[in-house]
Amino acid sequence: MIRTQGLTKTIDTGTHRVEILKNIDLEIPRGQFAAIMGPSGSGKSTLLGLLAGLDTPTTGSILLDGQEITGLREDDLAIVRGRKIGFVFQSYNLIPTLTAEENVLLPMELAGNGNGGEARARELLERVGLADRRDHYPVQLSGGEQQRVALARAFATHPPILLADEPTGNLDSENGRVVLDLLLSLNRQEGTTLVLVTHDQELAARADRRIQLRDGRIL
Repeated sequence: MIRTQGLTKTIDTGTHRVEILKNIDLEIPRGQFAAIMGPSGSGKSTLLGLLAGLDTPTTGSILLDGQEITGLREDDLAIVRGRKIGFVFQSYNLIPTLTAEENVLLPMELAGNGNGGEARARELLERVGLADRRDHYPVQLSGGEQQRVALARAFATHPPILLADEPTGNLDSENGRVVLDLLLSLNRQEGTTLVLVTHDQELAARADRRIQLRDGRIL
């Protein structure tokens, strides 16, 4: 489902070049739950951003579900993201002027799948325990509730790939466990390939596979 070959990411600070990722070769099969771990600065979030098409590599290739995404124009990348990728951020990234239901509906509308979207949004909100909060705005929801809305939004278009960057990082332990259980439950039900960046050893222990990064390389 995901394959990278010779993936590197280098930035130029003006005085010197910094290698963030160094020759990453990685294969993640369909349906696998892979946890990416490593110390701060090891390149975890950079790798996730590249897989999501939110950034471009310096060299190397990325294939998602058999499609090469490196070198695609932004319009084409947006289509790939809309069809193939769900993303869960640590900071929720809900749109504050939209209700919970409208936030979940948004990716379906952007992907041109608005018909029947309301039923799908309500189904997902019910599955994350927020059926009675669908008309609430993000400011009216707790952090745990906002992240549950973000989970529902990520699964809205039935993406074959779900990428999550520290999805429980801003939550207390109890809400973190609730969100993780929901994430894994939805992942199993939807049959997605899940790639999750985390510092949490307990969370990573529940993955099918752990990928350790250090200094931009896979150990």
